[in-house]
Amino acid sequence: MTDDDHPMARSPLELLEALAREEVVLAPDLRHLEIYTMRGLLTILWHGPVDADRVAIMGGGGMGGLLGPAGGLYHDLGTRLAEQGIGTMRVGYRKPNDLVRCVHDLAAAGDLASRAGADRFVTVGHSFGGAVAVQAGMVLGAYCRGIVTLATQSAGCEDAGALSDDVPVLLLHGDRDEILPPDTSMVVRMLIGHGEVEILPGTGHLMTEAADHLREVLGTWIPDHLDAR
Repeated sequence: MTDDDHPMARSPLELLEALAREEVVLAPDLRHLEIYTMRGLLTILWHGPVDADRVAIMGGGGMGGLLGPAGGLYHDLGTRLAEQGIGTMRVGYRKPNDLVRCVHDLAAAGDLASRAGADRFVTVGHSFGGAVAVQAGMVLGAYCRGIVTLATQSAGCEDAGALSDDVPVLLLHGDRDEILPPDTSMVVRMLIGHGEVEILPGTGHLMTEAADHLREVLGTWIPDHLDAR
């Protein structure tokens, strides 16, 4: 029999079928990575030590983006977590709003980090990215130590009941969200079967009104769960 008769399983990173890769060090704890593929450009801003064993992977909403909500939440968390030796990968999707491809992008980022030594992950996503974070957490399996959704949508979470009961989930949502009502996070929690929902008073979809609170909560929640057994 030939190898073609029994094709080898390929990792998320290999399945990208990258044509080229470029990397620039922007600061001692921040690198800009671009992976060119036939299905789009995958961009990663990677904070912290390259060999960090604990990594947070963060995805934007339906339009993509690298900053996250609340006035650059992802950048600020990446800087803060790097000081604790935790890596943060801010993922710029190849094709925003394509759930399957975006989940693949987060999984490929995790694969890349695992090759450098990471074995514990938390996924984070805003709006559309909430579904991406949930699905990517399922892909990461036992390596996922937590999932955070920010003003999440419920579409794409229909099979989230398959997520292990051992994976903590934190769902944050504003009570004045003008795009996705806070009940959406309640629905996602119901679909998963567990999780903690926090409704943020006076907060809209971009969550700017709760910026300080989000930085404080996630700046503690993420490392606590990455360190938990």
